[in-house]
Amino acid sequence: MTFRSGFVTLVGRPNVGKSTLVNTIVGRKVAIVSDRPQTTRTEIRGVRTTATSQIVVLDTPGIHKPRTLLGERTNQRALDALGSVDVVCMLIEANRPIGPGDRHIAALVHESGTPSICVVNKVDATDRGAIIERLVALGGPIDAEGSLGSFAAYVPLSAKTGDGVDGLIAEIESRFDEGPHYYPDDVVTDQPETFLVAELLREKLIADARDELPHSIAVMVEDFEERTTKTGDIVLAFRCVVRVERDSQKGIVIGHGGERLKAAGQSARHELERLLGARVHLDTVVRVDPDWQRRANRLDRLGL
Repeated sequence: MTFRSGFVTLVGRPNVGKSTLVNTIVGRKVAIVSDRPQTTRTEIRGVRTTATSQIVVLDTPGIHKPRTLLGERTNQRALDALGSVDVVCMLIEANRPIGPGDRHIAALVHESGTPSICVVNKVDATDRGAIIERLVALGGPIDAEGSLGSFAAYVPLSAKTGDGVDGLIAEIESRFDEGPHYYPDDVVTDQPETFLVAELLREKLIADARDELPHSIAVMVEDFEERTTKTGDIVLAFRCVVRVERDSQKGIVIGHGGERLKAAGQSARHELERLLGARVHLDTVVRVDPDWQRRANRLDRLGL
């Protein structure tokens, strides 16, 4: 039996559902999700392995008009992935009209020359007639209304419910050549535990703070220790630092009496214990780091 393997990247505007689709393809959570745009800042790899194939799927930041050095860097990460993979999946939303941002990204995808699939996500948010109209219009000239040019395939799906995702997986696999196992069968991501811890804590803080400061939060794990209790249980202890840009933001993250930070930490800890299969302890502090999104040395230290 032929074993196929390869790399696929997901691109699109912010908040089109790329991270949710990565998690659905992989079958477990490897990327944080939020309804806030530009949540994803780095390239995240998820791995789906079956008896006949291995798909390494890259979740990239949403391509947008940058206002900071961080924005410029996240855009470049998404663009760099276009020419370094076997398949590109461009995501658009079934419940929103095609805009200039979509056409700009589509042009970049076509210019890359990489085999590409247009994924029409969020079909659960609109009716069947609207989905059919969208699919009919998509394949026309890129400058035509509702069109994004010619893709190798057009796949409607819902990353949220999983409806149609099997069809996308089949389209991706059919464009892979025979290849090796890039990762062991039990690996679902190449991100270290410390990265997952930092991202999940950031996800919980974004969900609670909402519009107040999501793009001003950065989280990193500064220390990690595996401890053994007197009863022989393993405890994974992480020291997390939450960075904000202003003193007023520090108060927002901590919350009245420390309740917001405590609640986010507890929520992250419970999810981490399910994912890692061990007890987790989070020691979390908040620091003010003025204009970290615009300072190259700070971004380098954060790996952004």
